[in-house]
Amino acid sequence: MSAAPRYMVTGSLILLPCPIAADTVNAVLPPQVVELARGLDYFLVENAKSARAFLKSVGHPTPLRELQIVEIGHEPDASSITGWLAPLQAGRNGALLSEAGCPAVADPGATLVAAAHRLGLRVRPLVGPSSLLLALMASGGNGQRFRFHGYLPVPGDERARRLQALERDARGGESQLFIETPYRSRAMFEAILAACAPDTRLSLAMELTAPDEYVRTLSIAEWRSAETPPLERRPAVFSLLR
Repeated sequence: MSAAPRYMVTGSLILLPCPIAADTVNAVLPPQVVELARGLDYFLVENAKSARAFLKSVGHPTPLRELQIVEIGHEPDASSITGWLAPLQAGRNGALLSEAGCPAVADPGATLVAAAHRLGLRVRPLVGPSSLLLALMASGGNGQRFRFHGYLPVPGDERARRLQALERDARGGESQLFIETPYRSRAMFEAILAACAPDTRLSLAMELTAPDEYVRTLSIAEWRSAETPPLERRPAVFSLLR
């Protein structure tokens, strides 16, 4: 008889998504995901405060002070990962939770997932909202070929060169997605209008899954004459499209 996979005698690292807009747990998370979250007591989280708010919103039956919530931060310390995963090696299930959306996708967690695989732990991704995929779905761009670039350079000249390089790739048929911090969203929008050609399409997605969700795709020429979008201090996903 062949040996069972190592993960069958360990706990699981559960990749637990959370809402990207306030007060939307029941609208964006399947009941099975909520129920599973309510049954866990060990959490590796990007931010402890937001994690406690999420666990409260799903109605976790255990008092929050009795849960083990380990803050891994925005850049998890590589030397701490083995210790964080030790309870899973001993058979306990644990969840990886980012501040918003899906862990390890444009958020911390990939290094923990990689370590879990090396240790023979089972990794379980659960269904939940991803701002990147939602923005791509709603953009009208190519969903067969796309690339996410994270944050672009801040200095003006360097940013303009990068935007023009992404524009060339978009014209080749590959959708180009990137994000910006909320306080620089308007500056990024203006930089795109200045750097890109009139017939390039720009899709702008904000407050996805929220009541005031905003998604619009126009050519650069159309954006230049359109009403300015409500960008002030709002996180946004930008997509350059053919």
